[in-house]
Amino acid sequence: MDLFFLYLMSGFYIFAGLMHFIKPRMYIRIIPPYFPKPEILNLLVGIFEIIFGLGLLFDLTRSISAIAIILLLLAVFPANIYMYQKGTKGIPQWALLLRLPIQFALIAWAYIYI
Repeated sequence: MDLFFLYLMSGFYIFAGLMHFIKPRMYIRIIPPYFPKPEILNLLVGIFEIIFGLGLLFDLTRSISAIAIILLLLAVFPANIYMYQKGTKGIPQWALLLRLPIQFALIAWAYIYI
């Protein structure tokens, strides 16, 4: 069962990373305006998510990848707050609010693999 959740987590980050390239506007529009070069930030986050998701699959890199995922989740948290404050077409405000504590659940999930 533990491997199932590890593979699920890995797949989640690989998929999320790929989505930064497939649907970049979706991510760019939630980057707060005080961050420079949102297009580049979007690509970097996508690349990091793919690399860290793959890193979870190997014993040698699992712990480093889990720590990196935690740091990445903390780094993108301002985008989640901005998304809640700004609102997003098609997503109810309550769902955007619920997304904020989910970020901490994702951090706890990554912490398991340190």
